[in-house]
Amino acid sequence: MTSISGAEMVDWNLAVATATRLVRPGPEVSRDEAREVVAELRRHAKASEEHVRAFTRMIPEGHEPEDTPVLVVDRAGWIRANVAGFRELLSPLLGKMQERRAGTPGGTVLGAVGGKVTGVELGMLLSFLASRVLGQYETFAPASRELPASDGGGRLLLVAPNIVHVERELAVAPHDFRLWVCLHEETHRTQFTAVPWLRDHLQGEIQSFLAATDVDPATVLERLRQATQAFVGGRPEGEEGEPSQSLVELVQTPEQREILGRLTAVMSLLEGHADYVMDGVGPQVVPSVQEIREKFQQRRARGASRLDLALRKLLGLDAKLRQYRDGERFVRAVVDQVGMDGFNRIWTSPNTLPTKAEIAEPADWVARVHRKADS
Repeated sequence: MTSISGAEMVDWNLAVATATRLVRPGPEVSRDEAREVVAELRRHAKASEEHVRAFTRMIPEGHEPEDTPVLVVDRAGWIRANVAGFRELLSPLLGKMQERRAGTPGGTVLGAVGGKVTGVELGMLLSFLASRVLGQYETFAPASRELPASDGGGRLLLVAPNIVHVERELAVAPHDFRLWVCLHEETHRTQFTAVPWLRDHLQGEIQSFLAATDVDPATVLERLRQATQAFVGGRPEGEEGEPSQSLVELVQTPEQREILGRLTAVMSLLEGHADYVMDGVGPQVVPSVQEIREKFQQRRARGASRLDLALRKLLGLDAKLRQYRDGERFVRAVVDQVGMDGFNRIWTSPNTLPTKAEIAEPADWVARVHRKADS
């Protein structure tokens, strides 16, 4: 029996080539301005380390800043980094899919063709996302010569053209906006370097979610095809046939729904904590933070085209926006009740992380964790 390799299940090189070819060009900047932006983002990332640590009282254990590198990238660089991350994270699922396909008649040929199709479709989705992400802490990033990472995986990406695009769109002070973005992303880096067990816990939950996937390769391809058709075809929101569920929701089993509930709670915590820290540090070091926050929130709420909104829903990005809001509300409520040190008990172990229900009811988390710890 012929085995199907992961490379054939998804043509990763084709995904990179497709996304790079289709991604929109960034804003026009001179060579000198580009160098200035890169240098300033690096300075702000460095300065953000101390600002975030002082505010959160979270000190990385045994990690120096250079252990988790800061990479200022363009849109193509973000694409390459994320394809590498996807390849690493999805390998168990691809292995499961290849075993199933290898046992079917003509599986080898179908695998090769399907890999090309999936590579193109993944590339099209990445081209959409690559012009929207401002920064990202890659938790499970494999190191390469072009894209270094820490020994355990991890690097901070700042997407320079997107940051410049948004600061121009919002008409805010560039220096303030760049530092504001860095504060958010540095908080994510601090979360993972100061809480040694967090990466392995999150990876374990994701791998359990993928292992519980009970779909055949054709179904996965169809989910990607739905997303691509929404993107390419320009189907207006509300039109018949528009996807009513996200890709994640469409492939859930009962076991996955439980895991997804826990993952949603953790991601809401991490995103909300980063927003809370960004706004908490902001008034001290970002003079125009109030203006930036107001305009940025309006931009989030306003969204973009109807097509953009439809694709966001399919990809689950609308859920991510709720995570920012719900998570920030949770963090603020807990800190108001028990202070920053009391909140930081959340990082003690996986058992002290909030549940999805507790994200909505912060007092329940305080009662559970602090009552148990203080009794």
